[in-house]
Amino acid sequence: MIDVELEQLQSLLDESKKAVMFTGAGISTESGIPDFRSPGGIWTTNQPIQFSDFMNEEEMRRETWRRKINTDKSIRAAEPNRGHRAVEKLVRIGKVISIITQNIDGLHQESGIPDGQIIELHGNSTYAKCLDCGLRHEINDIMAAFQIDETLPVCSGCGSEFVKPATISFGQSMPEDAMDRAQTATNDCDLFITLGSSLVVYPAAGFPVIAKNNGARLVIVNRDPTELDHIADLVLNREIGPTLGEVVEVN
Repeated sequence: MIDVELEQLQSLLDESKKAVMFTGAGISTESGIPDFRSPGGIWTTNQPIQFSDFMNEEEMRRETWRRKINTDKSIRAAEPNRGHRAVEKLVRIGKVISIITQNIDGLHQESGIPDGQIIELHGNSTYAKCLDCGLRHEINDIMAAFQIDETLPVCSGCGSEFVKPATISFGQSMPEDAMDRAQTATNDCDLFITLGSSLVVYPAAGFPVIAKNNGARLVIVNRDPTELDHIADLVLNREIGPTLGEVVEVN
């Protein structure tokens, strides 16, 4: 039986010269990483730590690292799935120029996509960063010390006590460089494909609208309907790995 939706997606990809992928939690849940916002996710049992609380209270900095230990268990065990591999192939063959992602798990990098083509709107949980001097710190060293006696990390570069997982917290400013790069990629693309995003978290969810307004075709692949389905050229309420993997021909 002919799958009309997959044929439509294939045609849109064939016609595109400069596609952009926008990925959300849905692509990584297929690798076993829970969606923080879903029922049973960490935010349903623990309120997110506000950035101002991290900066103002030592105990909140300790709690940040306690939670980091728990969330890292699923991230460290995860591997790129068929959806990640399909996206990587599209980048490798030059069909996709950029990946804009809301995810913090580093699975796009692990799939083989170069850092320079990945735009991380919400940061990356696989390393830490000094909020004062910007020095990168490796997570393993921090976690090993913290698990002994909850020693908080201190920056080896400037001595700052504000070393934090390199993710964007509630109340923290969005990264200007990433937002600028995402804006440029969105303006330049002729096809914008969202994968596994509920498209409710702004300003990130504004990029599909910008692409559509600039004349790009818009495809939404998500298990559940989204508020932007009505402006999309194609909506597929399906699992990402089997859908994209079939079209791109990866296992």
